[in-house]
Amino acid sequence: MMHDTHSQLRQLSTQDFASFGLGDVAYVRPVEMDGAAAFAIHAADGTPLSVVADRDLAFAAIVQNDMEPVSVH
Repeated sequence: MMHDTHSQLRQLSTQDFASFGLGDVAYVRPVEMDGAAAFAIHAADGTPLSVVADRDLAFAAIVQNDMEPVSVH
């Protein structure tokens, strides 16, 4: 069973691998908006999703949308 999974993963194209988990992970990074600290939420591929004022709110929004939050420093 494990060998079969490894074989399947080796057959993924670069494009397939890049999109692997794309809808499952979002990252949060600090930004400045209108002179104030804020937190940007991005999809795994870097697509901007939202900007919120609070880091905890950013993580909560990601979890509420059934995604896994990751912090970027």
